[in-house]
Formats: sequence, C-alpha cells, structure tokens
Amino acid sequence: MSTGEDGFLHELEIEVEAEVTLVEASRPEEVAELPVGDWLFDPTDAEREEIGLRGLLDAVEVLEDGSRRPDDHVA
Repeated sequence: MSTGEDGFLHELEIEVEAEVTLVEASRPEEVAELPVGDWLFDPTDAEREEIGLRGLLDAVEVLEDGSRRPDDHVA
C-alpha cells in the first residue's frame, strides 16, 4: 500500500477507536436496567454499534498488517 493509504488507515483506526470509547462510555448495560421511559437510547442498538465498530477496527488492523512488506520488522 502507498504511504497515503497507510496514513488513511491509521486515521481511520484512530476514529474508530474514539467511537468505540464513546459507545463504551454510554454504558448500555446500566441503561438496560432503567425503566424504558428513562432511556435516552436503546442499549441494544449501542451494543450492536459497538460490535460493528470492533469488526471495523479488526478489519483496519488486518489491512494495516497486510500493508507491511516482508522486509519490515516489528520491534
């Protein structure tokens, strides 16, 4: 991959990690314990979003690993 693609993937990884942090901070498991009328969001939707974001994060990491050349060494 080109350096531009590497930079894009790195930025995407940072953005997705930030989104995962936001979803985790919403604490859907605690919201689920409240009466439905008190919910500001559906905790099931938040859990689905987190699963999707983690899948996206895994995909970005695979692409980043694939972008390394065989002669690149990871310390």
